[in-house]
Amino acid sequence: MDSKTGFMVVESVKTPANRRSRGILAGAGAPTTMKFPLLAFTLMLSPMSCIAAPNQPVEAGKVAWGCDLDAALAASKATGRPVFALFQEIPGCAGCQQFGRDVLSNAQLVEAIETEFTPLLIHNNKPGKDAEVLRRFGEPAWNYQVVRFLDAEAKDIIPRRDQVWDTAGIAERMIVTLTKVKRPVPAYLRLLVAEHSPKLQQAVFSMYCFWTGEMALGQLDGVVTTEAGFMSGREVVLVRYEPAVISLPNLIAAAEKNDCHPMETVSAYRPAPADDQKKQLSGTKLEKLPLSAAQAAKVNAWLRVDASKALSFLTQAQAAQLK
Repeated sequence: MDSKTGFMVVESVKTPANRRSRGILAGAGAPTTMKFPLLAFTLMLSPMSCIAAPNQPVEAGKVAWGCDLDAALAASKATGRPVFALFQEIPGCAGCQQFGRDVLSNAQLVEAIETEFTPLLIHNNKPGKDAEVLRRFGEPAWNYQVVRFLDAEAKDIIPRRDQVWDTAGIAERMIVTLTKVKRPVPAYLRLLVAEHSPKLQQAVFSMYCFWTGEMALGQLDGVVTTEAGFMSGREVVLVRYEPAVISLPNLIAAAEKNDCHPMETVSAYRPAPADDQKKQLSGTKLEKLPLSAAQAAKVNAWLRVDASKALSFLTQAQAAQLK
C-alpha cells in the first residue's frame, strides 16, 4: 500500500514506465525533460504574444494565440509541430462567439492546441497583415471561423474543410493531422473525440457492487463513460459506448464475463451519490483533478490494475498537478 496515494502497488509497477507513474502519483521528483536549443526555444515562444489573456475576446476562446504567420511557420519548423491556423471574425457573430466559448474553451482541446500544435490566429475582418494572409490563403473576409492545419512551408497538411464547428470535429481533424505528420496522438485527445461523439449509445448493467462494476466496464475498449447508479433495487452501472468500436452484443458478452448483467431498459435508472462514483480514485491525488467524464472513467478503471496506463489518459497539465 502506498501511503501517499492510498492504493495498492501491483507488480506491474516494477517496469520503468510504471516507476515514473508511481513517482508522479506520490509527488516524487519531476521526470527529466528534453532540452531544446535556445534558438528553437525562442522560436517556440515568439508567436505566443498576440493577445493578453485578460483581454482575450470570446471568439478566440482560451488558447494562447500567436498572430504572426512567419513566426508561427518558423516555430513549426523548429519544433515539428503543425500550425493550427484559426481564421476568425473578431468581433464576430453569435456563432463565432459560441465557437470560442464552447470549442476553444474546452480545457483539453486548448491544451492539445498549445502543446501539440503551433497556434495561429488570423482575423478575417482586419486590415493590414491579417488581410494579406487572407489573400495568400484565399480565405474570405467576414466569414465564419475556419481552421486549417499547415506545415512549416505554409501548405495544408490535410484538405481545408468548412463548417467544422464542434469539439469532436476539430479534435478529430487534429488527430488526422498529427497522424499524417507522424507525430504521437495523446490518448486524452482520442477520448475527447469519443466523449463528444453524437453516435454514442448507452446501456445499463447490474452487478453485486457498482464500485467494481465501474472499474471492470471502464476497461473495455469502446466504453467511453461509466456512472454508478441504482435501478429496480439493484446496484448498476450506466455506460456510454461507441457502437463502431464495440457492438452491443459484444459489450454484453464482455460485461457478463465480469458478472455484469444487462438490464432491459434505462428508464428507471437513477445515479448514485457523488461519493459512490469513481471509487477507485478515492484517497489518491487523482481524486482532486479536474477530469472529463471519459478521463475519469478510464483512470478509475485502470488505476489499481496498471497505474502507467491510467496516467496515460491525463494531459501534461493534469499530470503536473500530481507532483
